[in-house]
Amino acid sequence: MTLEEKIAHLQTTSMEEARAEGNAIIDTYREALEKVLQDHKEEALRQSETRIKAETVSAKQQLNQAMARSQLELKRRQGKVQLELKDKIFNEVNDLVNKFMETEAYEDYLIKCIQKAISFAAGDPMVIYINPSDETRRSDLEDATGTRLTVSAEDFTGGIRAVIRNRNILIDNSFKTALRNEYDKFIFLGGDGVA
Repeated sequence: MTLEEKIAHLQTTSMEEARAEGNAIIDTYREALEKVLQDHKEEALRQSETRIKAETVSAKQQLNQAMARSQLELKRRQGKVQLELKDKIFNEVNDLVNKFMETEAYEDYLIKCIQKAISFAAGDPMVIYINPSDETRRSDLEDATGTRLTVSAEDFTGGIRAVIRNRNILIDNSFKTALRNEYDKFIFLGGDGVA
């Protein structure tokens, strides 16, 4: 083999080795880059899944808050309407009470209340009050019950109040107290019997 052939062979061999080394380096870099790319894709996928979960939780919380606000507003409106209806009902009841107070049945009711109070007092001194609007009935009531009556300074709508001082007892058969107690206890029941 001639020198030129040896040089050409050396050159060819060197070039092949250089190409093989270059290809090996490129393959190593390609594998490393593909690994980096794969890791990056996996990390990006994890981050997007985490973000989707966080956004889903946030959306559910916002929905729950909106629903809670709506329910509170509904309850507030319902309460307002119920209060308006309750007031309307009790205004009608007051009108009915006032009409009842113009009847003979009301005077009979007063007589029964006075007699019950006298019976309850069992001889203890007692002051029986009638409403100022019933002052015109005073003498008829006193004649019917045989007891002295006092016209109250306070308007308690109708009925009677009696005080037995030595026993610290108030007998309150006034319409004002009865109506207030009923108003305070009155609630609207839902269709299922639940308030």
